[in-house]
Amino acid sequence: MDLADQIAQYMVSGLSTGAIYALIGIGFAIIYNSTEIINFAQGELVMLGGMFTLFFLETMKLPLPLSILLAVLATIASGVLFERLTIRPLKAPTPLSLIIITIGGSILIRGIAMLVWGKDTHALPAFSGSEPIAVGSATILPQHLWIFALTGIAIVSNKLFFQYTITGKAMRACAVNRRAAGLVGIDVRRMVLFSFAISGGLGSLAGIIVAPLTMTSYDVGIMLGLKGFCAAIIGGLSGGIGTVLGGLLLGTLESLGAGLISSGYKDAIAFVILLLILFIRPQGLFGRAQTERV
Repeated sequence: MDLADQIAQYMVSGLSTGAIYALIGIGFAIIYNSTEIINFAQGELVMLGGMFTLFFLETMKLPLPLSILLAVLATIASGVLFERLTIRPLKAPTPLSLIIITIGGSILIRGIAMLVWGKDTHALPAFSGSEPIAVGSATILPQHLWIFALTGIAIVSNKLFFQYTITGKAMRACAVNRRAAGLVGIDVRRMVLFSFAISGGLGSLAGIIVAPLTMTSYDVGIMLGLKGFCAAIIGGLSGGIGTVLGGLLLGTLESLGAGLISSGYKDAIAFVILLLILFIRPQGLFGRAQTERV
């Protein structure tokens, strides 16, 4: 395989990985735009998606489609419970206290998952076979197509929800001015709860569709969550197309760096990009100086 073919292969792999980062990043942006909270427990919701699917599939012996549906619902319930127990009881919290709480929640969820499912790494079956498909000079697995398709559907559905539904518009109003939204009759606390539910659903979907390729365990959420956060920062925490482009860019650069330089630099590349963005353009590559919230 010559260099051009190798680059094409790395690009395909990078775009599929970037789609996962974009999905996770949108979850970060939704909660931030509704509550101004950076939820560092988002990565653990990604992990729960894969682990819940494994539980329903192998322990409960349910078919894969039903296991996936129940896993998404269980993760949404976990996100809602997290908000009710850790965020809602706080009175006039500071940004630092919120960050500490979400980090503590992340550690707690990861510890519970380790106790329940153990430290072993598990693989989910591919959704539709594992025979590679030729795309020009590169090959792609059917699971990559599932990643592109489901990520695209989730992103479009998210956009339509916020643009054309009453609840979505109410959440956008809370993002712009929570006090004014409350004065016109919007239940701000309920909108915050919805943001955690939507974020949990997106995170679980990301964890489920990537698990057949990378496998899943109790600790996979740490790195996936951090890279999703990088994608959100690159996109300016907008939750829109900027975050999607940020995730795709991050995944592509990471794949090219790992393939052409060394796989040992794969994780470092994401954090180098994050630091450069924060130093050079804190509002993100695709964000405005004043971030336009979802």
